[in-house]
Formats: sequence, C-alpha cells, structure tokens
Amino acid sequence: MSINVGKEVAALQRMTVKELRSKYAEVFGDETRTGNKAWLVKRIAWRLQATAEGGLSERARQRAEELANDADIRMSPPKAKPAESPNENRTVTAAVQFSGDGRLPLAGTVLTRDYKGQTLQVRVLASGFEYEGEVYRSLSAVAKQITGTHTNGFLFFRLRKEDQR
Repeated sequence: MSINVGKEVAALQRMTVKELRSKYAEVFGDETRTGNKAWLVKRIAWRLQATAEGGLSERARQRAEELANDADIRMSPPKAKPAESPNENRTVTAAVQFSGDGRLPLAGTVLTRDYKGQTLQVRVLASGFEYEGEVYRSLSAVAKQITGTHTNGFLFFRLRKEDQR
C-alpha cells in the first residue's frame, strides 16, 4: 500500500499532542512520553517517509555501524567533585526588589508615541526619564514639556493596563 507522505505530514500538523503520541506508537511500535509537538511531528514524518521511500541504504547503515563501533563510550559516570568549604568564595543570590510604579517598564526601555505628526521617544532611566537629551523626574513632566499643559504621563504615553490591549 503506498501512502501520500505529503498529505500524511499535513495531517500531522493539525493533530493534538495526544493524537500524535498515538500515531507515534502506531508508527514506531513504542510509546513516548514527550509532549513536544514539533519533535513528534518531525519523528513521525521521518518514519512515514522512510517507510514509503525506503530507509537508509545498506552502505549507509554499515558506515553508521562502523562509526558507532569506533566511538568511545563512557561506561561509568565522572567522579563527583568534592564540595567546597563554606568559607571559600561562593555566589550568593538574593531577590531584587524594585521600588517604583509597577506600570513603568524597566530602565532602558524606550517609550514611543506618535503625537501631532511627530514620533516622540522617551527613554526610561533608573532615576527618571530622558527626552531630547534632558532628564525629567516624572512622565507627567515630560508630557507637560511636550503638550504645554498639565497632563498625566501614564495616560499620555498609554501605560494604563486598559491601553495595552
């Protein structure tokens, strides 16, 4: 029975991981526990193609066997390194706490806004905001500089959660 490998592979793309696992067991005669859809699709597609068009040639099989025989295989795991004494230099990790408004992106982020035909860019700094080479303490100060009126900086740069959709 000949199969159309192209159609089979296209059908694999539409399958769920559960269906792919069943197909894998059917094609390979062995179950798998992986949940990686891309890997399952590639493996099953390879097996379908090998079945339809033939697998490796005898010469390729012999060469692979030769390479495997020449490979040095470690028969025991490497010896464990002794534990360091507590007084030696060690890396210590600590949680970093950010104090500031949760609505603000991290320092280094560039906020971009189109306003009256111009594209405005404001860089978020650790201690303020940079706009046109000048540092401002708040986004509202930047918005006031741009618009000339008192304006909420979060609203002007659309940093509210509702505006991020």
